Amino acid sequence: MVRKKGSLILCGAFLFVAWNALLLLYLWGRPPIGRLGEGGGAEPGGKEEWGAGRGKGGTANLAGEVIRLAEEVEVQLETQKKLLKQIESHRAVWARQKDIGKRETDDLNGGGVVPQPPKSLPTLKNSVEVRDQTEIKHTPKPVQTVAPGSQLEQDQAIGVKEEISESNKVTTSTSTPNVIIPVLVIACDRVTVKRSLDRLIQYRPSPELHPIIVSQDCGHAETARMIASYGDQLTHISQPDLSDIKVRPEHRKFQGYYKIARHYRWALNQVFNVFSHSTVVIVEDDLEVAPDFFEYFRALFPILRSDPSLWCVSAWNDNGRDALVDPSKAGLLYRTDFFPGLGWMLLKEMWDELEPKWPSAFWDDWMRQPEQRKDRSCIRPEISRTITFGRKGVSLGQFFDQYLRYIKLNTEFVPFTKQDLSYLLKDKYEEKFIIEVYRTPLVKMEELQQEGALRGPGPYRVQYSSRDSFKVFARNLGVMDDLKSGVPRTGYRGVVSFLYRGRRVFLAPPEGWTQYDTSWS
Repeated sequence: MVRKKGSLILCGAFLFVAWNALLLLYLWGRPPIGRLGEGGGAEPGGKEEWGAGRGKGGTANLAGEVIRLAEEVEVQLETQKKLLKQIESHRAVWARQKDIGKRETDDLNGGGVVPQPPKSLPTLKNSVEVRDQTEIKHTPKPVQTVAPGSQLEQDQAIGVKEEISESNKVTTSTSTPNVIIPVLVIACDRVTVKRSLDRLIQYRPSPELHPIIVSQDCGHAETARMIASYGDQLTHISQPDLSDIKVRPEHRKFQGYYKIARHYRWALNQVFNVFSHSTVVIVEDDLEVAPDFFEYFRALFPILRSDPSLWCVSAWNDNGRDALVDPSKAGLLYRTDFFPGLGWMLLKEMWDELEPKWPSAFWDDWMRQPEQRKDRSCIRPEISRTITFGRKGVSLGQFFDQYLRYIKLNTEFVPFTKQDLSYLLKDKYEEKFIIEVYRTPLVKMEELQQEGALRGPGPYRVQYSSRDSFKVFARNLGVMDDLKSGVPRTGYRGVVSFLYRGRRVFLAPPEGWTQYDTSWS
């Protein structure tokens, strides 16, 4: 195709040169107007004497001849203009074909080129003080991203789906090279937000593709100064409403949870409706990220965008303690029916669905209710891409000493954008997952715990049949035993996957499972 376009361009150029040559020969073959020929005529063989042209009639003939020649030249110039336009159009088509051919060659060579930041994107400035939800004082021009619902976004989505269906290979280097994925940091009064921001900036591959927006509540001056010290490396916005929220008397001790829900709603509205982003990764001010944090979310964006059975991507494994994960499988990813939070990606379309009914408190547990989840799943890693260092907070250290402080943070950079992640799409994942789990040998928990009772390396399956049996088995095997709306942490179709004494174990309901029992909460 490229050769054909090149040939057309060469032919067009040749025609252009030939046409001009013929025009010149034609003009040179005509005697100049006003030059006396040997026969005394103005034209070769003409009978009109030059002297006669000095009269009134000669002047009129001369003027008419000039006008006629000017009209001929105008016609010739118009024709040349059309030829030039055709050549230019062929040249543009050829350039596009050449660019596409180059990208296809790069893809076939197996390399995803690391996307370069678009030079035309404006950089967000720091220390933006927000006074209300619709007006930002000294607000910089927002970084523009692909507008939701636009033709460009639709073309990108179609491109992702075609890539998945035709080649079964999803790589962000070719499908979404320039999508902007901002990070929203939810902050309050922790000056230790510095630890979180330092890692985000250290591991961020591109400030233009991953702008950092820090939304601060609480009005804590020392924390605000700490955030402002990062200058134009981030954008600092402040939640304007610091008033207490009226709650019923028995919920006064939960005032902090109400304020957090209010802050989340305001901050997400800023990201999507003021800064006009199409997606966002949300972290809190007590999270430290892994070296491949940005790589992880960039690679999974096309999967989240293309699979309607997914509604989030999370960096967190609730059962991610060192002894429960396989350190040799840093690139292993799962689907989960449990909303993990703690570093998660959300699309604008999903926020448009959730925002009108956003709760006044306990937003994370609200997200785990069937009315919000709607049988959708999230993606989670084997080894967490975030850890929390914030023991002090509104939860008063709940779960921190028992679980959270032992979560393992991934330290190995996994090039997810160069991997085929289409196995996470529901149809592929679910069929393989069910076969893997229920073909695994069924054993008793006592056999797992007794040394030498099982000789093989695993995996093994332990079956629970009730809420109580699940909680007993979970406690004895070292995984989190709480359920939210009947869904166990990290569970997919009721199955919890983890390592126990170096063997893969599936804590699973009986085969033929159909749905969660919300009464198990």
